Amino acid sequence: MMNAKHILLLSISLLMSVGLFLMPAIPQDIQYHNFADQRTMLGVPNFFNVISNLPYLLFGYLGAFLVLTETSLKSIKSIKYIYILFFVGVAIVCFGSGYYHLNPSNHTLLWDRLPMTIAFMSFFSIVLAEYVSLKTAKKAFFPLLLLGLISVLYWYWSETIGRGDLRLYILVQFLPVILIPLMLLMFKSIFTHSIYFWFMTVCYVLAKIFELTDQAFFELFEVISGHTMKHLVSSLAPYLFYLSLKERRLSATNCYSQY
Repeated sequence: MMNAKHILLLSISLLMSVGLFLMPAIPQDIQYHNFADQRTMLGVPNFFNVISNLPYLLFGYLGAFLVLTETSLKSIKSIKYIYILFFVGVAIVCFGSGYYHLNPSNHTLLWDRLPMTIAFMSFFSIVLAEYVSLKTAKKAFFPLLLLGLISVLYWYWSETIGRGDLRLYILVQFLPVILIPLMLLMFKSIFTHSIYFWFMTVCYVLAKIFELTDQAFFELFEVISGHTMKHLVSSLAPYLFYLSLKERRLSATNCYSQY
């Protein structure tokens, strides 16, 4: 049954969706691919932006292995596939982002964004399940995942015909960034150790700051760029989620029998 909190979340989603599509199409800025650190080392171009993707593979593997093998996580068994897909998506980011940074372009960026979207839509569904409604998360997961993939494929197709349009991708990426903190504030998790979600949010914010200050950070420290730091900091988010899964228990006051 819907209440004022649900209506607020739906209203924000609707307003952002309508507002964004009232704007003209937004093409990909070609300067996006011009990263500060373009050094080649060991024969690998853009070495640090490539190699800094390795933590995604490590933490993605650790998380997927934990969900598959840890018997204490039986409390999430009905949507275990979403947790597994989140960590698998994170692991694949290593290859997609690494491939992109070897030769940054719109064509290679497609393979960077696809796995990121899989991980992001999975994580949004997890927060929805743990904080708002398990039933809603189950119903929404595959449509959300499909929407995320379509947003990337539509952007890529629009670029190939010379009418680049990032609007749907922007909606898919940034609407959850607004909704997730609101869900954390307005609802109570069914699990303990929910503080980890806030730590993950901080990682995301810091990663965005590093991304936006790529050149300035590189000029200041010379040995590492803002974009490399973005990879390292953002990869901590799935590791923090892995830690929370290891330590969490069902809350005594918020137990969903559906799990």
